[in-house]
Amino acid sequence: MCTNCSCGTEDKTADVQIESQPVVATYSVTGMTCGHCASSVSEQVGRIEGVAGVEVDVTTGMVTVRSSAPLDREAVQAAVDEAGYELAPA
Repeated sequence: MCTNCSCGTEDKTADVQIESQPVVATYSVTGMTCGHCASSVSEQVGRIEGVAGVEVDVTTGMVTVRSSAPLDREAVQAAVDEAGYELAPA
């Protein structure tokens, strides 16, 4: 029975699951030159809570991050710093 009113129809809202779309953000990182650089940045950024995936392109210096919610830029900055590289200004 509908819990929002007294119409008498079957309430199907309980069966509907809304999946949130992942948030994708791209950052420019300076100083990366090889696969080890990419691995270090990927590992550190991947430790941020909510991160679902990290892709690093050493050639362009771009780091693409998929997460369940928008990330705090300072958290990304700290992770990149921990890896030994610099996050370029936004």
